[in-house]
Amino acid sequence: MTRILIAGFKHETNTFSAVPTDLDAYRARALYYGDAIAKQMRGTKTEPAAFLDFCAAEGWQAVTPIYGDASPGGAVTEITFNHFANTICDAAIDQGPFDAVMLSLHGAMACEHTEDGEGELLARLRAAIGPEVPVAITLDLHANVTDRMAELANIVVAYRTYPHVDQVEIATQAAGLIKRALTGEIKPTSHVRRGAMLEGVDSGRTTAPGPMTEALHSADLLLEKPGVLATSVCAGFAKADTHDTGPSAIVVGNGGDSRFGAMAEKLMDQIWESRHRRTVETMPIDAAINRAKTAVGIGGPLVLADFADNPGGGGYGDATNLLRAMIEADLRDAAFASICDPGAAQICWENGLGSIVHLDLGGKIDPRYGAPIAVRGTVTALTKGQFTLKGPMAAGVHIDMGPTAVLKVGGIEVVVASERFQAHDIMYFQHARIDVTQKKVIVVKSSQHFRAAFQPLASDIIVVDGGGGLTSGNYKALTYTKVRRPIFPLDLN
Repeated sequence: MTRILIAGFKHETNTFSAVPTDLDAYRARALYYGDAIAKQMRGTKTEPAAFLDFCAAEGWQAVTPIYGDASPGGAVTEITFNHFANTICDAAIDQGPFDAVMLSLHGAMACEHTEDGEGELLARLRAAIGPEVPVAITLDLHANVTDRMAELANIVVAYRTYPHVDQVEIATQAAGLIKRALTGEIKPTSHVRRGAMLEGVDSGRTTAPGPMTEALHSADLLLEKPGVLATSVCAGFAKADTHDTGPSAIVVGNGGDSRFGAMAEKLMDQIWESRHRRTVETMPIDAAINRAKTAVGIGGPLVLADFADNPGGGGYGDATNLLRAMIEADLRDAAFASICDPGAAQICWENGLGSIVHLDLGGKIDPRYGAPIAVRGTVTALTKGQFTLKGPMAAGVHIDMGPTAVLKVGGIEVVVASERFQAHDIMYFQHARIDVTQKKVIVVKSSQHFRAAFQPLASDIIVVDGGGGLTSGNYKALTYTKVRRPIFPLDLN
């Protein structure tokens, strides 16, 4: 019987974050072992679910030692990295041999001891399984793909959508190439090219025609050339200060012909030429609040996206600048998800439903990005913070925000959570009995993923960037020391 090793070790590392990513960070989001992986992930719109379904359909035996996914944040601790790497490699040795390996990774993981987490993991895995076993990896569209990753993985394929709604399709594509490799039909190799860019292809947005959709079209045309098995365009993750940060083009070819690398290079030339084009322009806080004051809720709520403090990009989730402006403007019929403040959530729980509390909300981790707000509010809901995502992105995935409260401050219902999560699904509101369709204004701490669920409901969308925060588009406000120089937009125009 064909035996496949399946594992997942995902993290998008914002190296400017002061919050290290340890095993507790994985436990707060997703950390499963052995049979629990199938129990928790089957039926979800995720890569592990697709891998398992593919194996079942082919009659392959799947061995699943570990799957973990932590919220974006600071560097993965060496202890945490070793736990995952050792669990995967020990399984490869102790439960092997395996015919192939399929890994769900992010591609922008930096660790305390190495800035190329995925490359290091693959190196240790290769030492365990040898050079001949085919390895397929799936990556986030925002991966910072290194040469080491491409050299050690036969098959590298990345999401093609942002918001990410195609995990199943991409994982199925990777598994299909593994099947062809096992039959001897193909001998896949991966080729990656990068440019002098920190960010590009409109940050990977695919919700409107633009640089990313054009680059993907060009990548698709390459599939018509002999020997090309798969192509990917990665926007990169600019909040990682690493040597290889930035957009990349990947071509998976049948064999090691140098022409596959030349194709990737030509695709990168196109990405460079489009570097100044954007499909979304951000708005400063004051201007966004002025628009929100006139929101009437006809045709759906006005959606404000807190771009500068996006937990989905490593933001702390407790920055208060936008919320403070909303309170000062006395906005009505508004809802905000969420402020990560476990202490404030606890106070709400201790005082109980219907109580009036006075507390300092948010701004605990780094007040530079928005100091705590002294608020007086009414506790209108208390929840365990546990629910299942409805999608379109990651439908079926279980979320646990820990003890959560809704604090009504004036006309604003604020979801106060104990764990950091990006509010990309209506369930971040709905689980707390907030009906977003009945609000004039809703605010999500998200930059782009929210569009999958909220754009169909919204009368209008404004992406708000106050210029500060760990996920702000103001790159020159951060000190980069490891990226290759010169690089766009820090040095090059």
